Amino acid sequence: MNFREFIKNMGLFSAAASPMFFPPLLCALFYQEMAMALVFLLSVFLMAGAGGILFAVGKGSKRRLQQRETLGLVGAGWLLVALYGAIPYVLSGEFSFIDAYFESMSGFSTTGASVLSDIEALPKSLLFWRSFTHWLGGLGIILLLIIVLPFLGAGGKLLYRSEMPGLEKSSFKPRVKNSALFLFKIYMGLTLIMTLLLLLAGMDLFDSLCHTFGTLATGGFSTRNASIAYYDSPLIECIISLFMIIAGTSFSLIYCFFVGEFRTIYKNGEWRLYLLILAASVVLITWNVSSSDQSIPGLIGQEEADTDMGFPGLVRLTAFQTISTMTCTGFCVTDFNQWPDFSRMLLLMLMIIGGCSGSTSGGLKVVRVLLLVKMARWHLVQTFRPKDIRVFHVDNLVIDKGLQNSILAYFTLYSLVFGMAVLALTASDMPVITSISAVASCFNGVGPGLEQIGAVGNYGALSALGKITLSLIMAMGRLEIYAICVLFLPSFWQKH
Repeated sequence: MNFREFIKNMGLFSAAASPMFFPPLLCALFYQEMAMALVFLLSVFLMAGAGGILFAVGKGSKRRLQQRETLGLVGAGWLLVALYGAIPYVLSGEFSFIDAYFESMSGFSTTGASVLSDIEALPKSLLFWRSFTHWLGGLGIILLLIIVLPFLGAGGKLLYRSEMPGLEKSSFKPRVKNSALFLFKIYMGLTLIMTLLLLLAGMDLFDSLCHTFGTLATGGFSTRNASIAYYDSPLIECIISLFMIIAGTSFSLIYCFFVGEFRTIYKNGEWRLYLLILAASVVLITWNVSSSDQSIPGLIGQEEADTDMGFPGLVRLTAFQTISTMTCTGFCVTDFNQWPDFSRMLLLMLMIIGGCSGSTSGGLKVVRVLLLVKMARWHLVQTFRPKDIRVFHVDNLVIDKGLQNSILAYFTLYSLVFGMAVLALTASDMPVITSISAVASCFNGVGPGLEQIGAVGNYGALSALGKITLSLIMAMGRLEIYAICVLFLPSFWQKH
């Protein structure tokens, strides 16, 4: 590890990202929240100042980023940006340091887990910052900074590969800066379109922007205590559902849509399976909830007498909640904790599967699950047909032995981290089901879980150890494990 180069680039990253506090600063001025405006202004100076100090310490290095420094910059950069993002929460006086870091990491990792019990009590500018961290984290701050840090050269390409989630990025232009700019244009275009549609559906501009940030990033922070149920609007739910499905789709397919390559989209096996799983899950959950002996929960916040919405209303709620869960967005319209065990377990499985590779969604990704199932089936076949040779492929991508081993290694590491995190939470006296769902939710970027952390609950009652553990898990899930795990290997930090 070249420490001076690493520290210098951490400084550049910090200084270049410090303007991220300007939009909430403008929001504070617009709503005349002068104390919060001062908080965000101070946050800019603190982040830029920290960046200047780090850059000065590593200034003497003349080398470019290599793979080791780049991977470290991605992992440490996400942990550091969550620390910077916690500054407004702490200075506002509304959060303790650990709660502020948890909320910040949840925002930037697009998880949507929250420690808040009364969201609407916060200043509007702080709520805007909370949702804006989703938007920044959706494509990744580091990916966006490639646009403004062209002097990274080959290091920029390594950053792109390390930060952008998914298995395949070859659909984009070969020049990384051009790819990043095109992704940013798509992201901005979808942001403007969805904001306009929500405005036309009846939301005000503030709520439209905040919920657009949370939807496109598959984050899930809402400005309302009852989340999307507050609006009781099928039209708003349909708009958000559509954009959640889009956000769970690979950006390479969204690119194909914009350039008119519709046949490529239709022929994509991962996307077809993604939609099939969504549709099948909606049908199964609707059937299970409607046929159970339990009372059917309605919109969050409704009185019991108002919860009987009929079968169309049940389909409306189950469809929205299923889409929100599989795309790892985490918006809620109903208390799914009251659903039968089968439906809740299916939601837990959807959390783990997640959306498509190369999307802002979390989870293992549909393509990995598909390949794991194919490989498991083939190894079963090989027990009685050992001489057969099988070539695995997804669409036009041949999955060679190296990539197969990489997928198996990823799944093994995922399972180990998952198990250790659950043990850590149960060690802090958290019930088993709550612990499992908390790790599944935070690891896969969903937000709400089961029991204590369900649709009408939050993470505020967790111990400090639990919040720190889940903050680390959120970062691992957002960066697909490796960029964080390597930080804990002594050999990673050795000089070379």
